[in-house]
Amino acid sequence: MRALICGITGQDGAYLAELLLGKGYEVWGTSRDAQTATLANLHRLRIADRVRLISMAPSDFRSVLTAVDRADPDEIYFLAGQSSVGLSFDQPAETLESVVSGVLNLLEVIRLRRKVVRFYNAGSSECFGDTGGEAASESTPFRPRSPYAVAKASAHWLVANYREAYGLHACTGILFNHESPLRPERFATQKIIQAARRIAAGSGERLTLGRMDIQRDWGWAPEYVQAMWQMLQLPEPVDLVIATGVAHSLETFVAESFGRLGLDWHDHVDLSERLHRPSDIGYNCGAPGLARSRLGWQAQAGMNEVIGRMLDA
Repeated sequence: MRALICGITGQDGAYLAELLLGKGYEVWGTSRDAQTATLANLHRLRIADRVRLISMAPSDFRSVLTAVDRADPDEIYFLAGQSSVGLSFDQPAETLESVVSGVLNLLEVIRLRRKVVRFYNAGSSECFGDTGGEAASESTPFRPRSPYAVAKASAHWLVANYREAYGLHACTGILFNHESPLRPERFATQKIIQAARRIAAGSGERLTLGRMDIQRDWGWAPEYVQAMWQMLQLPEPVDLVIATGVAHSLETFVAESFGRLGLDWHDHVDLSERLHRPSDIGYNCGAPGLARSRLGWQAQAGMNEVIGRMLDA
């Protein structure tokens, strides 16, 4: 089996590559410029020399066609595109183009090829918006509240349309927050973990955060890429929510992270309205019942386990 992972250098791409290599796949990966791509995550997992890296600009149809022809995959995983909710408010056009155009171009290439290719699209829980304290399932309406969420919602419906109109084996995994040591520090969870470690080591710095009351459903990234692969093994494609089913406040995450290092977060954290987003989501939690029944998949690591593993790393 051959797999093409678009966005292989990111957190999910690297863990997925590791998983597929362990299953005997020939793994190809894309980056906008394969010659200058940062392979830190692949090197950290010790698989950089086992994957074939090629250049691909997701928003350029010819580039996508060339990359797919060269890799000739049985499965394609689209994990690329601008992935920061906060940054999407500053770069809305780039966010929409990188996500929506990338998915559309890949779907068109798959439709036009004679070889049957199974396609996985990385969706996002951000599409649901604020569900008012209710866990979101596959039937929960989308109410996106950021350019990132709008892009992911558009890509989700493109996949559904191509599946229904052309019979493609294409699906979207609606993944809730999933973390690991491979997260870059621009993400709040890694920012908190690294600051807590430095403070515990005597750095004397202070950590500045925004809203502490927001609640998120945090899981362990290596478990979530397992669900991605399982989705493409189903006889018929289906979109699924992938989550732990439990939400915690950011304050709880911070308190647990500092507490494990013997620190009281109140002594080291400042709050700033400057870090508030124009329209933030107060509550974000998933209902993964369908993934449990269709895949036999269930998250094993909750927030406390995720924090412990990130601190240990």
